[in-house]
Amino acid sequence: MVVRGKAAPRGAYPHVKAVGDLIWVSGTSSRRADNTFDGVDVAADGTKTLDVAAQTRAVIANVRDLLATQDCGLTHLVQVTCYLVDMTDFAAYNAAYAEFFDHTGPTRTTVAVRALPHPDLLIEIQAVAHRQATDRSAS
Repeated sequence: MVVRGKAAPRGAYPHVKAVGDLIWVSGTSSRRADNTFDGVDVAADGTKTLDVAAQTRAVIANVRDLLATQDCGLTHLVQVTCYLVDMTDFAAYNAAYAEFFDHTGPTRTTVAVRALPHPDLLIEIQAVAHRQATDRSAS
């Protein structure tokens, strides 16, 4: 399912796919529907500042919005894979992630990648949820 009001996928794939009680969320970034990005500030002189913590929060919010189309929330997540462009961002990303999840949340793998589909992206998250997995602390 491609979700209206969210950034259009940059390829032939859905935002979310449900099979029974399992929901897969395609790789999701901080890109907004207007193709701008959370966590990217451009100064008057054109200098860009990229903020992995702000991008992480925005990505998780986007994942939450996509899950909501399947009558799910963050509490339904069972597994996430996080892709970082630079592992020196791990501490800031990890702190922002911990604002949403604790040790009762989904399993997680974080990997470094050479690049993401846009040079301003520092993080992308792919996720799997289960509609009946509601006994976790994040929502």
